[in-house]
Amino acid sequence: MNQAFICDAVRTPFGRFGGTLATLRADDLAALPLKALLERNPGLDPARIDDVIYGCANQAGEDNRNVARMALLLAGLPESVPGSTVNRLCGSSLDAIGIAARAIKKRRNSADDRRRRGEHVARAVCDGQGRKRL
Repeated sequence: MNQAFICDAVRTPFGRFGGTLATLRADDLAALPLKALLERNPGLDPARIDDVIYGCANQAGEDNRNVARMALLLAGLPESVPGSTVNRLCGSSLDAIGIAARAIKKRRNSADDRRRRGEHVARAVCDGQGRKRL
């Protein structure tokens, strides 16, 4: 894929320390918007999702693991879909968007993609003796 699209957006509710959301696990809460996105976009094949990058700050205790991976599984996405969690405190979700955008841009400019577009790609290979050849 050469372009990125934001087709829809859902966010989790805001909470406060010790408030009504305190009893919910982070991955259960994180699965809700993923489920909602799939329900609102029935033409989207979950198997074609390349990655789930989730911004989640201050997960702790039992929730201190890859919240994105657990959330996508709880939301019913296939096991083949990877997930990563970004913890940048107040900037977690914005950083997750930036990471995804850079990953798409890098994929767009990968050597294989440039070859498909007919662009010349030179690749250096080490011959094991410290010399590089093209």
